[in-house]
Amino acid sequence: MTELLPEFAFQMAALSDAGTARERNEDCCACAPEVGLVAVADGVSGARGGETASRMAVDAILRVFREQPGSLGTGRRLARAAQQANIEVHELSLFVPELRGMSTTLTAAIVDKGQLHAVHVGDSRLYLLREGAIAQLSKDHTAAAEHVRLGVMGDPSSVLTRSLGRDLICTLDRISIPLLQGDALLLCSDGLHRVLADPEMERLVRGADASLACETLIEAANHRGTSDNVTAAVVRITGPIPARPRSPGLRDRFRQLVGI
Repeated sequence: MTELLPEFAFQMAALSDAGTARERNEDCCACAPEVGLVAVADGVSGARGGETASRMAVDAILRVFREQPGSLGTGRRLARAAQQANIEVHELSLFVPELRGMSTTLTAAIVDKGQLHAVHVGDSRLYLLREGAIAQLSKDHTAAAEHVRLGVMGDPSSVLTRSLGRDLICTLDRISIPLLQGDALLLCSDGLHRVLADPEMERLVRGADASLACETLIEAANHRGTSDNVTAAVVRITGPIPARPRSPGLRDRFRQLVGI
């Protein structure tokens, strides 16, 4: 008897909390399982309209991604959606005095047939959890992180060097990697990763379904006394990865050229 494998499948969940020290939540998150898209945004603290910026960014990227034609390819659709989100946040900040200067981080990921496509700006993070290990896929766009990457000594501030909505054109990091069955993705705001070490987050996500993992992570951050809003989104690959087309080798290309 032949065993029929289930279709490619994943779990997806996102959760946000104001935290233990703030009255308002300037973080925002959302997921759209029907297209495999999840997003996390953190409105810039101290800037008026941080809550508005993060909500606009998440709403726009989900809306615009769906509007883009599938012929563009998943990665390009996601990047275009993020750039449109940037334009909308930036333009509103120009025309509404109360929202002048608002901006937000944005980390968005989509799982498409076993391939991860992501866009990122700011200091929210994207992690890959695989076989008991955790790896940060995104780079923090902060003065402190830039100093570390350049090997500069000192104690620079954690102010953002890049954010969505600050300028008309936003420089986005794009990430694309193949996934394996059993992998998990974690997207989170700095209210989580500043108080929980990477191995702690991996342990809390390991073996838990996506919804429970989000709840457990936020409870742990609040128990640790995070002073910021806290957001977590988890994607777990539960089904087998579809076979990927084999890239033609040199011999295959030669045969195509000579028509044999």
